[in-house]
Amino acid sequence: MTEDFETGGLRVAAELATFVNGELLPEIGLGQAEFWSGFESLIDEFTPRNEELLAERDRLQQQIDDWHHQNQGPDYDRDAYEAFLREIGYLQEEPEDFTISTAGVDSEIASIAGPQLVVPVKNARFAINAANARWGSLYDALYGSDVIPEDDGAGRTGGYNPVRGQRVIDRVRALLDEICPLQGASHANVGQYRIEGGALVAQAGDSAHGLQDPSRFAGYQGSAAEPSAVLLVNHGLHIEIRIDRGSEVGAGDPAGISDVVLEAAITTIQDCEDSVAAVDAADKTEIYRNWLGLMRGDLAENFIKDGTPMTRTLAEGREYLGPAGELLRLPGRSLLLVRNVGHLMRNNAIYDSRGRQVFEGVMDAVMTSAVACIDIAGRNRLGNSRGGSIYIVKPKMHGPDEVRFSCQLFAAVEELLGLEPLTIKVGIMDEERRTTINLKRCILEARDRVVFINTGFLDRTGDEIHTGMHGGAMLPRDEMRASTWIGAYEDHNVNTGLACGLPGRAQIGKGMWPMPDLMAAMVEQKVAHPLAGANTAWVPSPTAAVLHAMHYHRVDVFAVQRELRKRAPVAMADLLSVPLIPDPASLGAERIQRELDNNIQGILGYVVRWIDQGVGCSKVPNIDHVALMEDRATLRISSQYVANWLHHGLCREEQVEESLLRMAAVVDGQNAADPLYEPMAPNPAGSFAFQAARDLIFQSVREPNGYTEPALHRVRLAKKQSARQ
Repeated sequence: MTEDFETGGLRVAAELATFVNGELLPEIGLGQAEFWSGFESLIDEFTPRNEELLAERDRLQQQIDDWHHQNQGPDYDRDAYEAFLREIGYLQEEPEDFTISTAGVDSEIASIAGPQLVVPVKNARFAINAANARWGSLYDALYGSDVIPEDDGAGRTGGYNPVRGQRVIDRVRALLDEICPLQGASHANVGQYRIEGGALVAQAGDSAHGLQDPSRFAGYQGSAAEPSAVLLVNHGLHIEIRIDRGSEVGAGDPAGISDVVLEAAITTIQDCEDSVAAVDAADKTEIYRNWLGLMRGDLAENFIKDGTPMTRTLAEGREYLGPAGELLRLPGRSLLLVRNVGHLMRNNAIYDSRGRQVFEGVMDAVMTSAVACIDIAGRNRLGNSRGGSIYIVKPKMHGPDEVRFSCQLFAAVEELLGLEPLTIKVGIMDEERRTTINLKRCILEARDRVVFINTGFLDRTGDEIHTGMHGGAMLPRDEMRASTWIGAYEDHNVNTGLACGLPGRAQIGKGMWPMPDLMAAMVEQKVAHPLAGANTAWVPSPTAAVLHAMHYHRVDVFAVQRELRKRAPVAMADLLSVPLIPDPASLGAERIQRELDNNIQGILGYVVRWIDQGVGCSKVPNIDHVALMEDRATLRISSQYVANWLHHGLCREEQVEESLLRMAAVVDGQNAADPLYEPMAPNPAGSFAFQAARDLIFQSVREPNGYTEPALHRVRLAKKQSARQ
């Protein structure tokens, strides 16, 4: 076994040191002594400050717990509660009006509205697929999803089904008529597209037709008389009509159209946090190495598909001729952001001079920024940020002091790496209650770095439950979505972002669609996000990104934002409304048991893959066998729910134990086809995953802010150690 690397007072795990010293530092032109000594100084400066922030979280939560112990139930005094939160410094005074000044922001963030993918960077294949999801086939997305019904002979058969194919074509032509209409004709009746005098001409029978808005023609490929592709643009997003009369689809199409490709996931968050299972140096090194491949532009993944070896690589840029015949280049990949971890966890990849594991968030800030220096220096083969920025999304920050800490950390990282000040931009995830109610001050702290705020219902709900844990039993999950604080939270986030001048400089985002197989429902419902003023929203797959892109063609988000600036502010009382059950006895035993089973089944279904296989984001069937995208945010909700109802007597400890055993058998059955799966039910006492699920429930009240990472990391490390013995 290779020995750890020791430098100054630091002890660095061998695998991470090999990566940094042998792969990373030569790429960015920094010497080992310079890098590690500077890193150690940064660790020494920010470690005690990080510890103080965590202690402040605990202090505030303890005071809130004490208040709720004395003021239990749904009839608590709202005014007294708000006054108390102000008194202890949890709720701070709102600052005077200001406008953010972030500079060097790429257009994908500043001025284009569109879908955003979040993907575990630990999985190279997924990371590449997400980066390449900038462009996607609308024909394929519709044909392969439930958006197109399968009735009357339109089923998804093994080969091409022309009945289903025609439904897809009709749906796409209707979309083109809606977003890029022709003068006096439908795209469905076009027999040929050509370019004349720098304009698009659509031939329908004996008559020629132009676009109602000629500016929506952006370019073409091939010859002007017979283009192989026509490029349109609407609301800043491109649409490519591919023409190939020799293809199976194009041969039967009057205009020879073989596909319509949409510009879809214009930004992608490469995630080091909730969607990954990273507990030690080996995991962190894998993450940083994949990020390095993305920033060099050479990340590739070999795999077998249907018995055929394949290699997945990053997509090249796209080239067209503009209307006047000039060369037009467009990015072939999403603009990549990277999500670091929060402030809570430490990692054994590096020990400091006092023998303590280094805070993982500090390590992520240095390592992901160091890797991104390659792009800033122009040595990324494909290029990422044309604005010269590094985009770090920072999760799980509690209030303005923690945002200030992150910004000061980024400034120190810039100095360490020789970057220009303010190169590193920050995305503020509005997913903790103390951030929500102090959002304007949080943005103020990052006013020259902020490029992103969002709402994340999942983690935000977990924090809502934990913050009010001792006040009473929380509303069931299906009722939580309709509770007062949720609507106030969603509106307040957008209102605050607009008031602080984010449009034109930063994204205002909305959360994930959690059901990756239910795309028809997503197409019907997720239009609500751009209509709510969000210029980006999260989607679970490249297919979902293509389908969600249709919403941004239908909705002019920036026009919506201008209208929303006129609405009244959200009342603080609504933001602080604790979602307690008015009468817990009214739920009844049957509903309580079903809620218990549903949450416990979700916990087990996610945790078993996290602990046993190191999979941080899973498509987990729920109790009704509907596949849901699960990560640590959903796990936080489920564990907090069970802990809260157990704490307030809605269920009993033995009832929880019985549900755990019964649901373990259900989860085992749902995973029976997985050759790597380790069943829990036959030997729950010997199952690391089952024991982790128990810990998440029975220790959840005491875990810091209800986070799941401490239990997951502890048990996953034990599982890995067991496998090595």
